[in-house]
Amino acid sequence: MEFRHSLITDILSMNTNIKKYLRLLFLTSGILVGLSSTAQTADSAAHLGTSKEVVRGWSVGAFPTISISNTLGFQYGLFGSLFFYGDGSTYPDPLHKFTFEGSHFTGGRSRFYVTYDSKYLIPNWRLTLSALYMIDPLAFFYGFNGAAQPYDGFLGDNNYYYLDRRFLQVFANFQRQLTPHLKVAGGLTFSHYNITDYDTVKHGAPASLPTSPTLYRAYITRGLISSDEASGGNVLEARAGMVYDTRDIEAAPNRGMLFEVFLNGGLSQGGYNYLKLCAYFSQFHRIPLGFIPAGDPVFAYRLAYTGTLVGDVPFYMQQIIPMLVPHTMLTEGLGSAKTMRGLFENRIVADGVAWANIELRVKLVKFTLWKQYFYIAVNPFFDCGLVTQPYRLDRQATAFDEEESVLKRKAQDLATAVGFGFKLAWNENFIITLEFARSFDPSLGNDFWFDAGVNYVF
Repeated sequence: MEFRHSLITDILSMNTNIKKYLRLLFLTSGILVGLSSTAQTADSAAHLGTSKEVVRGWSVGAFPTISISNTLGFQYGLFGSLFFYGDGSTYPDPLHKFTFEGSHFTGGRSRFYVTYDSKYLIPNWRLTLSALYMIDPLAFFYGFNGAAQPYDGFLGDNNYYYLDRRFLQVFANFQRQLTPHLKVAGGLTFSHYNITDYDTVKHGAPASLPTSPTLYRAYITRGLISSDEASGGNVLEARAGMVYDTRDIEAAPNRGMLFEVFLNGGLSQGGYNYLKLCAYFSQFHRIPLGFIPAGDPVFAYRLAYTGTLVGDVPFYMQQIIPMLVPHTMLTEGLGSAKTMRGLFENRIVADGVAWANIELRVKLVKFTLWKQYFYIAVNPFFDCGLVTQPYRLDRQATAFDEEESVLKRKAQDLATAVGFGFKLAWNENFIITLEFARSFDPSLGNDFWFDAGVNYVF
C-alpha cells in the first residue's frame, strides 16, 4: 500500500521519477531502432509517384520487455516484430508481419507467443496464424456476472481470487476479399487448459478465512463449477462471418470504420458445446484542426458485443473474447488492457457482455530519427461495459442464498472507467503504449490502474 500511494503522489506531482521514466522510454526506443535491420530504408516515396513517407525492405525491432502492472507486477523478457514492406508500395501496410514474445512477470505469469499475419501471401486472402503457451500460477478468478459476485478487499489481500492456469492456444484465421472493403472470414482455434487450485505451499497460505481458501474452490464446492470442467480440458472452436473495413491504416486509423460480425462455436470435453455471436464496430473520425504539425486529432470509438446463442460454455473458456485478427496475444475480459481498462482482470465474466471504448487520439510531435519515422501521441479515454446475459445465475443465487432478481440487477449495472494514455509509434505499425485508468466502482476495479504494452486497444 505504501508503494501504491507513493507512486500516485509521484505521478500527480510530476516529480523527478517521471522524468526518469520518460528517459527510460526514449532509451528503449533507441534500443529498438538500434536493432532495426540494415536492410530497411525510408524515403519520400518519389519512386512511387507520391509525397508520402515510405519504408522499404525489412524492418526488425527486438528489445527487452520491461513493463510494470499493478496486477501482474514487473515484467521482463524479450519481444519484437518483423515487418517486410517490399518496394514500399503497400506502406504503411506490411507485406508480411511476424510478432514474438517470451516474458515473465514477478506475479508468476510466463508467456511465449509467436504470430504471423499477411494480406499478400495469398492473393485476395488474409492469413493470420498464432501460437501461445502461458503459465499462470496466479491467474485472477473473480467469479461470474461481475458485481453479482461481491469483491472483498480483505479476501483479495489474502489471495482469495486466484487459481493456477496453464494453457496452449493455436489459432488460424482466413479472410477472403470479396470487394475492396468487404471480406468473408473463418478460422479454427485449438485450446488446451490445465486448471488447478492456487498453490498455497509455493506462494504462501492465505490467512485464516471463514470460507474456502479460494473463490475457485468455493465455486466447485457449491456447484457453480462442475467436476468435469474444474480441471480444464481441450476445446476446438470454429468461426465464420463477414468483415467490412474502410480504415486507411490498420494500426492507428485516421478515418474509416471496421465492422466484424461472426459466429464462434466450440466443442469441448464433458459435452460443453456452444455457439456465440460476436459483433464489433469501430469508427474513426479525423478532426480537421489543421494547426497541429504532427497531424489532426482522431476521435475513435468501439462498440462490442459477444453473447452465447445456444449451449453451455465451460467456465475456463468464458473469459475469452473471440477475435478474427487479434490485436494482442490474448483478449480476455471484461477487464483487461484490451477490453475495459481500469477493471480488475477478467472481473466481468458472463454468457453475454457488451462494452464501449471511446477515446481522443492526439499526435503531439512527429520526427525522423536514423531514417525511421516516429510520433508521440496521447489518448484520453472512457470505457464502459455491462452483462447482457448472465452465466449460471440460478446456481449462483442458490449457492450464496441470494434472490436471483437481485443478482441479475447487480450484474447488469453499467461499469465505467476513465483514463489517459501515452503512445510512441515507430513507422506507423509498432506502437508502445502506457495507460492509466480509474474505475468508478471500487468493487470492480482499481482506484489506480496502469499497464504498459503495445498497440491501441482497438
